[in-house]
Amino acid sequence: MTKVVVRDGKLDNALRTFKQKNMKNGLLKAVRERQEGYLKPGVRKRNAKKEAIRNSRKKSREFN
Repeated sequence: MTKVVVRDGKLDNALRTFKQKNMKNGLLKAVRERQEGYLKPGVRKRNAKKEAIRNSRKKSREFN
């Protein structure tokens, strides 16, 4: 469970922090995967490969 403290009544900052923490944890992604239901092993492997390619391209863009 992700917890965020609202300081000085700044709800926008707390909401932004909450969203960032959930992105890092992968909580939303896990929920979406569960909603899709069963994926065949080949499809799961294909999706993992696509995501790895996407992540490597994103990392290479950050360093350039």
